Amino acid sequence: MPGPDDTGSGWRPGVRLCLDWGKARVGVAACDPEGLLAYPVETIPNDAHVIERVAQLVDEHRPIELVLGLPTDLRGKVGPAARAMFEVAATLVGKVPVPVRLVDERLTTALAGRGLTAAGQSGRGRRAVIDQAAAVAILQQALDMERRTGLPAGRLATSDKEET
Repeated sequence: MPGPDDTGSGWRPGVRLCLDWGKARVGVAACDPEGLLAYPVETIPNDAHVIERVAQLVDEHRPIELVLGLPTDLRGKVGPAARAMFEVAATLVGKVPVPVRLVDERLTTALAGRGLTAAGQSGRGRRAVIDQAAAVAILQQALDMERRTGLPAGRLATSDKEET
């Protein structure tokens, strides 16, 4: 079974937690212990206590890794939003006892919004769940990619706040 350093290939069972990090809120998703299906967990206000709550969720869920959406542009280029996520990831690396992985999140919020609209969710109630739905989309995409390729999706974050 490959470790968090990505040197091997193959499917890794285990819970993962995923964060869709926004300026106001952080959507949280998790997956089942087999690593097959992502589901919504909660939305955390992005305030002075957000890192503390993420650490509590890691303690509660005991994931094998923490997945953080990386907001690249439509061409996959790194812009200001992605650079900000490198800083968030570097902070999380020092605060949680599991690897932090950055995974491309292009179009996941749009996909989550369309899914919520199709399910009849709109208005103010939608804001409360769209971040969770985006986190589910990011995590499910990562899980599906790992099943297809045998390698974890994205890249490991480091404590370096610059792009790696």
